[in-house]
Amino acid sequence: MNTKDKGFNTKLVHAGAYDDVFGSAVTPIYQTSTFAFKSAQHGADCFAGKSDGFIYTRIGNPTTKAFEDAMAELENGFGATATSSGMSAVSSVYMALLGMGKHIVCSASVYGPSRSILERDFSRYGVEMTFVDTSDLSQIKNAIKDNTAVLYIETPTNPTMQLTDIEEASKIAHEHDVTVVVDNTFSSPYLQKPLDLGADVVLHSVTKYINGHADIVGGVIIAKEEVMHKKIRAQMVYLGGNMDPHQAFLTHRGLKTLSIRMERAEANAMKVAEYLEAHPKVEWVLYPGLKSHPQHELAKKQMNGFSSMISFGLKGGLEAGKIVMNNVHLAALAVSLGGVETLIQHPASMTHASMSKEAREQAGISDGLVRFSVGIETVEDIIEDLDQAMAKI
Repeated sequence: MNTKDKGFNTKLVHAGAYDDVFGSAVTPIYQTSTFAFKSAQHGADCFAGKSDGFIYTRIGNPTTKAFEDAMAELENGFGATATSSGMSAVSSVYMALLGMGKHIVCSASVYGPSRSILERDFSRYGVEMTFVDTSDLSQIKNAIKDNTAVLYIETPTNPTMQLTDIEEASKIAHEHDVTVVVDNTFSSPYLQKPLDLGADVVLHSVTKYINGHADIVGGVIIAKEEVMHKKIRAQMVYLGGNMDPHQAFLTHRGLKTLSIRMERAEANAMKVAEYLEAHPKVEWVLYPGLKSHPQHELAKKQMNGFSSMISFGLKGGLEAGKIVMNNVHLAALAVSLGGVETLIQHPASMTHASMSKEAREQAGISDGLVRFSVGIETVEDIIEDLDQAMAKI
């Protein structure tokens, strides 16, 4: 079925469908490392790119291609490259677009490993980098230099829920022939389409909302144009960070219910955010759907909703955070986000506990900060769980 002109939900279910020789209703798992050619000429044509045949699963696989084609269509891009993890996607993009003497302007509050690999590894290869608050367009403009190759944006950010105006940032970057890359993990194509807003490349950790069931790790990169797609895909193939066929099958299966899951999770998140904003033991709440969020209007402009991630600050700081973590029952104490289950995390006592208070504050991690990934459970149960835990502070 050609789904190009179909609605988003129809694309979720049918885009990328592979015509299996046995008429399978869903794309099967092609669990194979290599593929046999029909003839010597067919093999030559495959290696020359003249045939759509498959060669080797690191290069391409029917199950993986079905997922890639679906993601390319959902993000309105030319093509997609599935990877073994979100960081494999990030690394492939960096390797494809950066090199000795080149410069990247990056969101200061980008996902930790996305920043760390630049500072720790790419700096050793002669890559220059500037980290700025990309929500402030003037900082982007001032950071761009003659050798700037990439503007890397994460919006909304983790865990500060800060937004960047993708359309305006892209205009600034393109005035200087700078490639714009957007990490769209926190929104998914259901809520935000960076390529439509001017970005050149969009990537996801599909571990989160795309798969949505907390049972795989994976990534995907979608490019707007053919040349960029081929450049990034070639880099991934050489790095060897391809997605496994079974990963691809599970991720594609999860993708089909994206809109249903996002609708429920977002509706739950709004009610939870409103509850938290009115709670006497909560100092502040950051959720783009709240009118109190400083970038609420921007969220309405470039997103079709507000996702299901909430950050909030507990009065009582570090000890209050520990008490809540040790007394929730429904929410799981875990990293990651975007699954059907509700997850809670207190960075100061968990993921960032080894850092000094000063270092945490420099990273935007206050002692009372709680990161809350709202799931699709009955919202009254989610709120009740939080309520009884905070009552113990």
